[in-house]
Amino acid sequence: MRRALLLYNPVAGRFPVKPFLGSVTRVLADAGWRTEVVATQSGEHATATARRAAGEGYEAVFTSGGDGTISQVAAGLVDSETALGILPSGTANVLALEFGLPVYTWTRWWALKANARTLASAPIHPVDVGLCNGQHFLLWAGVGLDAMAVHAIEPRVRIEKFLTFPEYAGTAIWDASQWSGIHLRLWADDQEVEGTFMLAVANNIRRYMGGLSVLSPAACMDDGEFDLWLFNGSNLIDIFRQAYDLWRGHHLTSSMARRIPFHSLRVEADSSFLVQTDGEPRPETRQVLITVRPRAL
Repeated sequence: MRRALLLYNPVAGRFPVKPFLGSVTRVLADAGWRTEVVATQSGEHATATARRAAGEGYEAVFTSGGDGTISQVAAGLVDSETALGILPSGTANVLALEFGLPVYTWTRWWALKANARTLASAPIHPVDVGLCNGQHFLLWAGVGLDAMAVHAIEPRVRIEKFLTFPEYAGTAIWDASQWSGIHLRLWADDQEVEGTFMLAVANNIRRYMGGLSVLSPAACMDDGEFDLWLFNGSNLIDIFRQAYDLWRGHHLTSSMARRIPFHSLRVEADSSFLVQTDGEPRPETRQVLITVRPRAL
């Protein structure tokens, strides 16, 4: 039988996932998988446990949690032959939306079992991974308002996750009302850009803003290239306009937004700024280095 590890985050999402993991392991067993179930204790534990599984030759690590948990597990599987299987059970689950996977909730309690059935015999596809100041990520790395909001609301207790979007939006609006952007110098491959921006985000997938926005309609996770999006603005009216444009897709033709494809990116500022990757807060810094690791997962 093929060996798999099922890593689940016991505090991910709005509802506990543990009671339904038995149905997942039974589906995998019926498809020829011998599965060990382990609860994550922290992001570092998730990465280290996934790395151990890859080192021991496990064919797959199935991951139940949100985008942050999936990213943490993926970091442990980079440059290995062990595949990542996604069983979404977090709050936003933007990567699951990208792949068309149903997300587990109490009203969709069957989603874990259905996804396990899909993944048990699914083909394996290598995808690109980003490296941001030494931290691997799958979806995005952001500087500006989104990083400020992530740092303000994470970590959250489970009851707060029922108000995720209002809390995120309210935090971003509050920050924008007291902030006039950040002056950045950026080098994306051979292009140099300097300016004051409300937001700078590097993305590997199409969706953004909790899945409500299609940021890069042509983004592909295995083309060896990421997009850098730069959003101008200096006040609350600008951020409302940018949020509306993102929601409606008008940013694609807006003079206040710019897309730059890249393979490597350096971002610098005169003062320290906050960073987020895949919705998780990262240390404050004055410089960000991002490289694309083609088909590394």
